[in-house]
Amino acid sequence: MLLRVVDPNQPGNLLPRCLFHGLTGLWCPGCGMTRALHALLQGDLPTALHMNPLGMAMLPLLPMMLFWSWGWQPRVLRPFMRWAMDPRVWLVVIPAYWLLRNLPWFPFTLLAPPA
Repeated sequence: MLLRVVDPNQPGNLLPRCLFHGLTGLWCPGCGMTRALHALLQGDLPTALHMNPLGMAMLPLLPMMLFWSWGWQPRVLRPFMRWAMDPRVWLVVIPAYWLLRNLPWFPFTLLAPPA
C-alpha cells in the first residue's frame, strides 16, 4: 500500500492535496484523512485521531456497514446499525463536522488537522 511507504507529511510527495482546502483555505470533512491513514498504518493511533477524528471514528463502521448490507445482521448490533445506516444521521453529522472543524476557537480547532 502506497501510504505505508510514502509519507504524506513530507513536502513534494506524490499524494494529491485537497483541492477544496487549496482553493478556499477551509478544511473539508475528508481533510487529513490521507495523513490519518498513514499514521494508522504506522501504528500511531493518537496522530491518526488528531488528523481526522470523524474519519477515524467512521473507519470501523465501513466494514460493518458492508457486511450488514450483505445480510450479516447480528441481533446485538441491530439498534446501533439502524442508526449508522440511516442517511439522515450522516446528512446532519458530516455538514456539522465540516462547519465545526473550521471554527477558529478552542475546542473546535482540535477537529482540524495541523496545517
